[in-house]
Order: sequence, then structure tokens, then C-alpha cells
Amino acid sequence: MKTLLAIAMSVTMLISCGRRSETKSLNITLVTKALDSEWWQRVKAGAEDAAKTHPGVRLAVVAPEREVNIDQQVAILEDQITKRVGALAVAPTGAAEVIPVLERAHAAGIPVVIFDTDINWPSKVSYVGGNNRRAGQIAGEYIVKLLGGKGKVAIIRGIMGVLTHEERVAGFQEAIRTAAGIDCVAVQPANSERALGLSVMENLLTRYPDLLAVFATNDQMALGAVEAVAARNLTGKVAVVGIDATREAVRAVEAGRLAGDVAMYPERLGGNAVEAAFKAARGEPVDKRIDIGEALVTRENTQEFLR
Repeated sequence: MKTLLAIAMSVTMLISCGRRSETKSLNITLVTKALDSEWWQRVKAGAEDAAKTHPGVRLAVVAPEREVNIDQQVAILEDQITKRVGALAVAPTGAAEVIPVLERAHAAGIPVVIFDTDINWPSKVSYVGGNNRRAGQIAGEYIVKLLGGKGKVAIIRGIMGVLTHEERVAGFQEAIRTAAGIDCVAVQPANSERALGLSVMENLLTRYPDLLAVFATNDQMALGAVEAVAARNLTGKVAVVGIDATREAVRAVEAGRLAGDVAMYPERLGGNAVEAAFKAARGEPVDKRIDIGEALVTRENTQEFLR
């Protein structure tokens, strides 16, 4: 009888231990470039929704105050390594500054998923994001179509050296090179900030009064540019095309203030980054590249992106 009781207790303990291991908490940290815009808030929401589908996952979403605060992102990453989180999903602000600290994470056994902005770092588990060069091409092809293949255009771009913006600019330039009558007169940085986008656009309109279109490599800058265009009563005369398709930008397209946009699906981005980090933390296989896609937004299809 004592033997049977002992066996029963042992089985109960094994089952209990098994349940504890299944429900053991797993800390995953998503590090974005900022949280000061609708885009990053939607990335965060997508990440949180994905985390909720995995009982036991504790997700932290942290970011610098502004996208230009690269040193602050490095400090955040160092702190997460010290906390020995289960996995990191990182949207790098600057490759040169971030890669050394990511190497320390890798050496500490912390798997790292890169999302939004790819970097040339062999130790990453996966890259999650859209094709930024293709997104720029889509914007360029659309502007060529709007202008009938001729006219002066300009680019308002994000932080110099950040691959996301480098790729978007390169894709746009490739597209407009197919139209001999398109003249790109300027490429000006506005650091992904709305107020700076407005200021840069004001300067462009002053310097190039015959400017017909502007491509902004994210919606914050595009919306700032739209304000500058409206202030000079040039809405409908100077076309602005952005990238990201935030709800505010899509509504601006619907209203005719923004000529078009390229959707990059923020909720899908955040959700897939968390899913990849979760699998990596559990030692499960993860695809080396997870493409979330991109799509042109025009006045005709805005409702698809406002659901």
C-alpha cells in the first residue's frame, strides 16, 4: 500500500512539474525605433495581440523617445541583455551602433529577430518586414503615372544611413529613371519627423516653385509635407506620396490631400516579429526572412485600409 501511495505521489509530482514547465513565463522584448507616432503604436498593438495568444509570454515593448536617439536604443538593448530576456525583436535605428550590442546578446544566448529595418548581421535569427526597395518603386511608378512621365519631383527622406530609408529612396529613383521627363531636383532629410517634414517641404516649395510631386519615405514626413502644401493653397497641384499607410495618412488620401501611399502593414509587422521571437526562444525553427508585403493605396481603395 505504501509503495502504491509513493508511486501515485511521484506521478502527481511529475504531472505538476510538467504543467509548471509548460506555463513557465517567457520574457520577450520588442525594441522599436520610437513610440511617438501612429505607425509605431500600431506595431506595438500587433505585437501585444500576438503575445496574448501564448499563455505565459510576458511582452515588453520599449523604445527611444525619438528615432534619432540611437544611443538611447543601444542603452535599452544593454539593459535587456542584463535582464537576460528570453528573446529580442529589434527594429534597429543605426546598424553601426546597434550591431556590437546585438553581438553581446547573441554571446549571452539571447536570440535576436530583426524587424522593420534589415541589417547585415549574420547572427540574426530572422528578418521580418516588407520589401522597402519595392515600396519605393511602387511610389515612384505611381508618381510617374500621375505626372504623365514629366515634371520636377523631390524626395523627403528619413535618417541618413538607415537601411529602410536608403532602400525606399533607391527603389523610387529606379522607378523614375524609366521616365526621361522626370527630374528629381532634391533629396532632403527630415528624420522621419512631421514638423521637420513640414519645414523641409516649405523650403522645397520656395526653392522650386515649379515642383509637381514629392515622395516622403514615411507618413510622418508626408503628412508634414501635406500641411506645407495646403498652407500655400497648392493641394491638388503638388502631389505628395508617402509610405506606411497610417490611418491618418489613408484618410488624407481619401480626402484628396495626399495623392497616394504605400501600405506596410504595422500590425502584421509587430505580430510576426513576436511570433518569430517566441519560436526562437523555444528553440523552434524560424524562417530566415518573413515578408509582410506592401500595397499601393489610392483614393479608390482607401476603405480596404480603414477597416
